[in-house]
Amino acid sequence: MPPAPQQPSAPAVPAGLPGTAARVLDLVASGVVSSRADLVRELGLAASTVSARVQELVDQGLLTEVGEGTSRGGRRPRLLRIPDDGAVALAADLGSHHVRLAAVGLTGSAHDVEEHALDLAAGPAATLGVLVERLRALAERQRAAGRTVRGLGVGFPGPVDTGAGRVVAPSRMPGWHLFDLRDRLADALGLPVLVDNDANVMALGEHRTVLPHLRHLVLVKAGRGIGSGVISHGTLYRGAGGAAGDISHVRVEAAAERPCSCGNIGCLETVASGASLVAALRERGLRVDGAADVLRLVRDGEPRATTLVRQAGRHIGTVLSVVVNFFNPQAVVLGGALAEAEPLVAAVRGMLYERCLPMTTSDLVITASATGPDAGLLGAGHAALRELAHEPPAEPGRVAAAQATEPGRACEAPVAEPGRA
Repeated sequence: MPPAPQQPSAPAVPAGLPGTAARVLDLVASGVVSSRADLVRELGLAASTVSARVQELVDQGLLTEVGEGTSRGGRRPRLLRIPDDGAVALAADLGSHHVRLAAVGLTGSAHDVEEHALDLAAGPAATLGVLVERLRALAERQRAAGRTVRGLGVGFPGPVDTGAGRVVAPSRMPGWHLFDLRDRLADALGLPVLVDNDANVMALGEHRTVLPHLRHLVLVKAGRGIGSGVISHGTLYRGAGGAAGDISHVRVEAAAERPCSCGNIGCLETVASGASLVAALRERGLRVDGAADVLRLVRDGEPRATTLVRQAGRHIGTVLSVVVNFFNPQAVVLGGALAEAEPLVAAVRGMLYERCLPMTTSDLVITASATGPDAGLLGAGHAALRELAHEPPAEPGRVAAAQATEPGRACEAPVAEPGRA
């Protein structure tokens, strides 16, 4: 049996508001409930408590009550809806060499999706100013369209201490270790910020948008690196220290003594990541610069590329077979750039059916991500709206002060806010 899911740490669960408002948003957005009476039955709380939570969300513009539903023996209930043109969260899905940005609403709609080159290996001093500038412009477009910007959700391609909002020992990214990404962005933008690992927000995006009826799933991000996000009992499971799902550094026999970026040897990353495939194809004399070139070669039927991608799928499937036998999820979703390669997906599926107990695979869904490159954006935006729902909108004075900040300000030492975790 998997460990019991843990609730998000301090910034995600506000004092005096024990998760009920966030749960209300989830239930309404997913269509499970449509009225206050439905919420009372679903949550098992007093009608007065539910009404108070609903009213808070209505006052914040996160919920609206429209029309009348079907009576069940009394007054016809008012219907709860998520306003399409109401609150949004900015979302940033960071990759090693790019960033995707959007504004995400609770209905799952993404506005103004854009992608820009951004080299995280250059360090925070060289990249944060550019990121802040892009996010400010995105926020202004939302406000001009009449939307309320509630916060920012960020997916980072490395380990994250979500409670503290810090990056922790990311591979191949000098200068980011223990960097206070949440606080720096919050100070620069005048918005509450949530930062999480990129595979975690991808899992949230896929679950929230495509598979909300499932309670247990694993999403594997197969891109330049490898990671996974775990949904348990309908909730993102981060583990005791936020490292749940890190399969990239599981040792596999095929990797032998190959050195890994983590300092160990024989990790899955060294034989199944996009970076390892690019290096292997270059050794074979092929001109490749990244995952896009690997996919192009596979689509063109290049035998060496197809063979390596299929082998990578088998290695990933070998590690996932342990996860599936242990966790017994309802679905395994493959995301990231390499998930677009059918030979990789087929190889993972084959290994799971070969190595897992029939009881764990009889109803198991094994599929590529339906949300594709938007999974991280949708998950980061949804997480920010859900977990930052209690935060009031930024005061106009603070926003103005943030916008007046010099470009280099975001990279100075942060000033901690009183009482901030």
